[in-house]
This record gives sequence, C-alpha cells and structure tokens, in this order.
Amino acid sequence: MAKYLVIVESPAKVKTIKKFLGANYDVEASNGHVRDFPKSQFGIDVENDFEPKYITIRGKGELLAKLRKAAKKADRIYLATDPDREGEAISWHLTQALREDPKKMHRITFNEITKTAVKDSLKHAREINMNLVDAQQARRMLDRMVGYSISPLLWAKVKRGLSAGRVQSVALRIICDREEEINSFIPEEYWSLDGEFLVNGEKKPLEAKFYGTDKKASIHNKQEMDEILEKLEGREFEVSEVKKGERIKNAPLPFTTSTLQQEASKALNFSTQKTMRLAQQLYEGIDIKGSGTVGVITYLRTDSTRISEEADEAAREYIAAQYGENYVSTTEKAAKKGQKIQDAHEAIRPTDIRRTPAMLKDSLSRDQYRLYQLIWKRFTASRMSAARYETTSVKISAGEYIFTVAASKVAFDGFMSVYTQEEDHKKSNVLSQSLEKGMKLTLKELRPEQHFTQPPAHYTEASLVKTMEELGIGRPSTYAPTITTIISRRYVAKEQKNLYVTELGEVVNNIMKQAFPSIVDVNFTATMEGLLDCVEAGTVQWKTVVRNFYPDLKTDVDAAQEELEKVDIQDEVTDVICDNCGRNMVIKYGPHGRFLACPGFPECKNTKPYYEKIGVKCPKCGKEIVLKKTKKGRKYYGCEDNPECDFMSWQKPSDKKCPVCASYMVEKGSKLVCSQETCGYVEQKKKEEK
Repeated sequence: MAKYLVIVESPAKVKTIKKFLGANYDVEASNGHVRDFPKSQFGIDVENDFEPKYITIRGKGELLAKLRKAAKKADRIYLATDPDREGEAISWHLTQALREDPKKMHRITFNEITKTAVKDSLKHAREINMNLVDAQQARRMLDRMVGYSISPLLWAKVKRGLSAGRVQSVALRIICDREEEINSFIPEEYWSLDGEFLVNGEKKPLEAKFYGTDKKASIHNKQEMDEILEKLEGREFEVSEVKKGERIKNAPLPFTTSTLQQEASKALNFSTQKTMRLAQQLYEGIDIKGSGTVGVITYLRTDSTRISEEADEAAREYIAAQYGENYVSTTEKAAKKGQKIQDAHEAIRPTDIRRTPAMLKDSLSRDQYRLYQLIWKRFTASRMSAARYETTSVKISAGEYIFTVAASKVAFDGFMSVYTQEEDHKKSNVLSQSLEKGMKLTLKELRPEQHFTQPPAHYTEASLVKTMEELGIGRPSTYAPTITTIISRRYVAKEQKNLYVTELGEVVNNIMKQAFPSIVDVNFTATMEGLLDCVEAGTVQWKTVVRNFYPDLKTDVDAAQEELEKVDIQDEVTDVICDNCGRNMVIKYGPHGRFLACPGFPECKNTKPYYEKIGVKCPKCGKEIVLKKTKKGRKYYGCEDNPECDFMSWQKPSDKKCPVCASYMVEKGSKLVCSQETCGYVEQKKKEEK
C-alpha cells in the first residue's frame, strides 16, 4: 500500500486533516518557515548578483530531521502550506531542505479546511509556482535590505535603540503626517439654526433645519445669525414642497482581510492582531460537538470579494428557505474596477452557511463566536436583496428663507434583517405628522447654536488599515504585523482606540524623512508593491526589482553615514543633582526617549525621568511648564508642580494671554490660538517666537 506524507504549516491543522485523509496519509507540520536569512549577517550576496544565503532556522534542526525521516518513508509528498505567496515560499524551502527527489514532491492548496476541499486538492496537485516564490523572496530581500542597512546606522549614529522597516516606516509617516495636521488645525466658527413647528395643534412638534434661500447658506458668526433671526421675526411659516421618494441601500460585499479588520475593530473593539489570531483559529479548525474538528471559515488573507459558485448557490438556497424568495439577491455584486486585487482566493466566508453562529456557540470561545457571527452575518447579507426606504423631504418657507425636513422609514429590510453596521443604528427621522403643500405652521421655537469645525480624527487601527489599503501599501498579510511592530517599538501609543505618535516615533520619522526620503515615500512604497505583483504575474524578474532597489538604498545609506556623523550627541549636563552621589545628572537617550542618568555609571546607577522646560509659566500657579509623556509615550505639557497643580495641555502653551478672554494661548503651526474653543481668537506668531 502506497504511503503519502502531507506537510502543513500549523500543528493545529494536523489532527483535522489526518481525520479527513485516513490511515495511508501521514500529516506533519513545518511550524512556518524552516529556512531564512541568518540573523547575524546580511544574508544577501551583493557581489554575486544578489544571491540569497539561506540557513536552517535556529531550533528547527530537530523538526527538519523528523520531516526528512517521514519524507524518506513516503512514496509521495504533498506540500499543503497556506494558499498565498508566503505559503508557496515555505513549500519551496521545504523542497530544498528535505533533499528528496523533486518528482515525489507535489504542491496542493485549499481555501478551506473541510473534507471536500482537502480531498479535492489532492486531485489537483501541481508543481511549485516559482512566480509566487520569487515575489515572496523579493519582498523578504527588500525588507532585509532596509532593516539591515538603516537600523544599525541609526543605532550607531543616534544611540537611541532605533530601527527601521520598509513598510513600518511608511505607516509611521502616515500617522505622523496626521498628527501634524491635527496640531496645526485651527477651528473655524459656524452656526446652525433648528426650528420647532406645531402642525394642526398636534402635541409633538415638527423639527426642521435652516437651509438658506434658493442655495444652501452657511452661517459663519453670531452677527450673520442675528441678521437671519431678525428677518425671520414675525414671518409666516408655510409648507412649500412635499416630495416622496424611495432610497435603496445595497447589501455589503463579503469580507476581505482589510474590511474584516476594520469592522472587527469598529464593532467588536478587536485589535488587528487579535482579529487575525481568532480568524486563524476559525480557519484551522474548531472541535464541533458531533462533527469533530473542522475549519469553519475560508482562508483569512485575501483582498478578493469573489465567492465560489457552490458557496453562492448554497447561500441563496439557505436565504430562500429561511427568509423567503424576496430576500434573495437578484444581482451579482463586484468590487470597484481599478483596484489592485490578487484574486487567488475567495472572500472570507463561512465554509458552510448552514452552520449558524447559534449552532456553534457552545463550541467556540466568546471572542471566536463574536468574530464568526460577524463573518457569517456579513456573508449571508452579501447574498441578500437591498433594503428599501420610503423617503419624504419637506420644504418650509418663511419669506426668502427655507427650512428643510428629511425623513425616511424602512419599507423592506432586505439584508438588514441579518446585518447592520454602526451607521444603520443612527436614529432616522420619522414623520408622525401628515403634511401637505400650502399648510400653515405655527413656530414654537428657533434654536440657534454655535459650533466649531473639528480637526481630522486621530488614526485608529481600522482607519490606518483602510488608508494603507487605499494607498496600496502592504498586502493583507502585512497590515496586522506592521501595526503591531510600530506599537511594540513604542513609536506609536494606542490609547483607547486612537493611535498617537510618541517622542521616539517623531525622532525616527524625522531622521527617515531627512536621510531616506524614498523609503518613507508613500508612492514609492506603493510602486514597489505593484512591482511585486508583477513578479507574481511573471511579467517582471524578481532580481530586476532587487538590482534596481539596492544601489539607490546604498547611496542613501552612505550619504546618511556622512551626514549623521556630524550630529553632535554629547550627553547634556543639567542642573539636576544626583540624590545618591551629588554629581550633576546628564540627559541620556534610551529606547523610550530621553531620561536623566548619573554620569558616575556604573558605580552610581541612579536615573530619573527628564522633563524639558519650555520657558512658559503655568497659567494656574505660575511655576514652570514642562514637556511630559504619558505611560505609553504620548507627549503633553504639564506643570512641574504636579500633582499639587493639575494643569495639562496636549498643545504647546504660549506665555501670551488672549486679548479677548484672557485665557492662555496655544501654538498651532505658525499661529497662536486661544485655548478656549468658544472664544475662537487667532493671531499670527511673531517671527522671534517661531
């Protein structure tokens, strides 16, 4: 009887797949990569046309010996690593490391870990796709070149425990650019006017919003508002138009990696890393009571919204049976054209739509259940018909001015019977009154309200993933590790859901922008991703990409070597006296930024936090304001006498008082702005203040 060996990536899949295949199949796991570049060397032979030097990963020797032993006994070897570039590369490395006859080796892939999919993959065994392998090799080498060329340079020249990466440095720059936008944002005043009207003596008033005249008008200040209120005084209010219509809300597309990460962040408050970890568990297999271990979702790294015909058909049958024929979608939804999509596998969906979240609740952990429910509902909704709303828009005239009312109610819930998003829960205005053209209304109240424009929102993990995807930076497999890296290295602090740049992150970003502008250039990084896609498609040679990239990088590194040598990073002596030995303490740089240390190290190991004085007195108590950091590294300004004085500001305070309200002012770019938002006073900074 012939013996077969199947090698998968994760040990979690071994039991599941062995159960599907029976006694003739031995299933082993490679635990990810078995070969990689050596950690202690560059690992790329630049002189020999960029030949990579791969070695067995430390600690994998015993596992590799076990795999070789199993491979010798097998008549055929099936390499069943994940169905993407990384998986293809792992399979290729295994063919090199196992040292078996290439004719014995066969590559199989499955998009879901179900008996049907696994058995079917054996019938479609193929050779290793070297285009996929080469695309992965090129990515790995580009990342290696950036990391191993720039990180040691930053470490040696700037002494801050810094490091750089090809994609992470761009992600950091995107966050830094947003932080600059927020810091230099100056709020602008605007006003709104709401009216309450009584209809035919009904108790519940009708609420309407001020529109303007024939054109929509913006109200910029109190003076303009007072003029409008004066003209409205004593006016008669009449319904001048009632329009009824219909609005369609289409069903969403099924999840890709990016949209799953975004929605899990918004709806479940999961980090990108947590979402991917849970999705991996759902994909690799869950022990379901009565069914054994089975993968309940399809492969989790994809940027395609395509669905297989079988899954589409099964979903439509299920929806017709459970909800009725009128809930089944009659149109085929597709992603917008022009997006760069690797259509290698389907969207993320349940492997069997009949396996409802309620059926699996007892077999899943709380978080697994919540994520599975989100995926199941989104996929089911994507095969359902659109929701329909009946809309009513009303115009109320008063002389030259118009107020408007927009109302809607659900006529047919369609996909929303299964899946709704955050914005769907916002209460829509429903008209309880019956309105007709020409009807006179009694004014109950006019409510003028002052507002100020808000700065752009800080990035969250979800909005950063969305931006990276839109800009073409990274791929489905890179979003979560990129964000995890910049947070773990303390370049970025995550507070609640928001991402803030730390002092350390600012330092790294400024050096990268100055010395390596192309590395942190969004368009350049997106172009590199496009080139890697071309390698995968077989239209560009992988070594061409590497050959073109390295010389420019080396030129930048050599130039930075010269420039950064000129940076004077002497320890700065302060007037703070060491409590232990009486020496003047000095400013040092560490992985988390600046701190005070005793120059008598190692005899005296005393350290203290360093607070930089900004030369401005505290508006509350008159002592010095210092630059501080939160526990996670976000910068703020506080009083040196804390906790006795609780003054703090996210923006840098100025010693100038507002001439209008006497509050302290803060710096925003080239302007000084009153710290009291309701005041709104702004003036240009004097040149000497810059």
